[in-house]
Amino acid sequence: MCGIVGYLGKNDAHPNIIAGLKKLEYRGYDSSGLAVLNGSLNIYKMSGKVEDLCNYLQSQSLCGQIGIGHTRWATHGEPNDINAHPHTTRRKDLALIHNGIIENYKELKEKLEAKGHSFDSETDSEVIVHLIEDIQDTYSCSLEKAVQMVSKKLEGAFAIIVISQQEPGKLVAAKRNSPLVIGVDDGEFFLASDKLAFPRRFKKAIFMEDNDIVTCKQNGDLILSDWTGKLKAPIIQELGDHIINDYEKGEYEHFMLKEIEEQPQVIKNCLQGRIDVNYLEPKLRGIYENEVKFLQASKMTIVACGTSWHAGIVGKYLIEKLAKLNVEVDYASEFRYRDPIINSSDIVVAISQSGETADTLAALKMAKEAGAFTYGVCNVEGSAISRMTDAGSYTCAGAEIGVASTKAFISQICVLGVMAIQLGLLKRKITREEAREYLQEISQLPGLIEKTLKSKGDIQKIAQKYFSASDFLYLGRGVNFPIALEGALKLKEISYIHAEGYAAAEMKHGPIALIDENMPVVVVANQESYKDKIFSSVKETKARKGKIISIVKESDTLISSESDDVIKVPNCSDFLAPFISVIPLQILSYYIALLRGCNVDQPRNLAKSVTVE
Repeated sequence: MCGIVGYLGKNDAHPNIIAGLKKLEYRGYDSSGLAVLNGSLNIYKMSGKVEDLCNYLQSQSLCGQIGIGHTRWATHGEPNDINAHPHTTRRKDLALIHNGIIENYKELKEKLEAKGHSFDSETDSEVIVHLIEDIQDTYSCSLEKAVQMVSKKLEGAFAIIVISQQEPGKLVAAKRNSPLVIGVDDGEFFLASDKLAFPRRFKKAIFMEDNDIVTCKQNGDLILSDWTGKLKAPIIQELGDHIINDYEKGEYEHFMLKEIEEQPQVIKNCLQGRIDVNYLEPKLRGIYENEVKFLQASKMTIVACGTSWHAGIVGKYLIEKLAKLNVEVDYASEFRYRDPIINSSDIVVAISQSGETADTLAALKMAKEAGAFTYGVCNVEGSAISRMTDAGSYTCAGAEIGVASTKAFISQICVLGVMAIQLGLLKRKITREEAREYLQEISQLPGLIEKTLKSKGDIQKIAQKYFSASDFLYLGRGVNFPIALEGALKLKEISYIHAEGYAAAEMKHGPIALIDENMPVVVVANQESYKDKIFSSVKETKARKGKIISIVKESDTLISSESDDVIKVPNCSDFLAPFISVIPLQILSYYIALLRGCNVDQPRNLAKSVTVE
């Protein structure tokens, strides 16, 4: 899940590369580097963030119209200057950047060492550039031919870009199980892990498929082939206008807070065109164009990772309630390895913000091979999941820069909520009038979230009381159980406090042993269902001197009376409860992390898109 960029064109490469790396830093920020070719090959790399590299480059003389850049999330080898990319060889005339993991790198490295190659880094990536050099020396072949031959030897996932001092007018790239997209604009080429890194002028793109190899030339030619050397006709797609504001914090100190506050607009964007305003009917195109598949389905399996997995559990509660369809939710990483039972009548739904999550893609591939109908819920147009699935829905959240997901999560559960209503109507498990009532409710979300956001100041005061705690428990029941999981994950991700989410009734089956006067317990309780049950959990916690932070409706008096701190949210139906209750949990995590001096947008050890296994 590193970020890679490459530029070849008529302008200086390094400003384009640095701008791209800044946009891709959410993919990794352990170290960064770039290589620029201008007669000689000049490589600059260092540990730390892209800004550190920029400061260093101010004292360097950089020119050249071809170059590559990399921002790293460490897998093999600790973050330091040597393990940073680009990697080169003993002759220093090749430079390579890589995103992915090479599973057979040890075997390849041993063979190369036996032939006299020596290695500087601990990375698997350095093996690739040595292989390219070795093949060129052995067969006296072109750079693209060497990359083609190397691709056949590599096992695992990779997106690579290579430049050579011996062949200065070209840039060669290859990919398998790792994203790579080519921007084209009037003789210029810009390659990146994500099209969002493109300069504004790039309005056309080629999305590389697995085992594609591309050569971009200074004269404007582009040659695309597969790894056997068979030529392919590039499919050039028009891109919509970039949402430039997504990359600017504006008045905000952090992207995370900006993205939390964007959620009312995100809901509006997500619902646009998905609710027939005249007839109040749900209109997810991917469902109504495949109604027979959904009517015949005996089971739906949702596969996802991290926050998207929590969204999937919310979806399970809503779909089972409204459509009476059996829904299983699996970690994609477990689904792909546990020999799941998949039938041709099944529907497999993949949820991913980036649309490039490696485990989710692998789970999808397994589902398709078993004959299941696949449906994608993702945020990035043109992503691998959107291309692989039979149908799907974009979440329309816009670019999410903060590593801890906020607006992407609420857009996912919004899509799943509309899906539940549409399936309930399709399968005749709810009436048209009931469907309209649910749609009217979900249409009120932007206003309810705006009202919830006004409690930021109160939540900040609560954060000041508990930011030094070493552990937190989060409790919820029903559809608020996955919200408790999500709240705990947010706190862990950005504040580094150990936190666990539980179904409230499970507390007495073990976690209650942890409760003492130092343990904050966040109770998500803005539902009428289970209210008495949740109150029992609160009483059990208070009996052991635990500190209760409750999220309740404005009208609540029962749970508030036993709470040490109360966060009141707008009154709403149980159907809307998870949409509302997640907002204060995001805000609480944000302010606690801020008070602890943590990097809110770029928490340690994490990257936004997990494109490696």
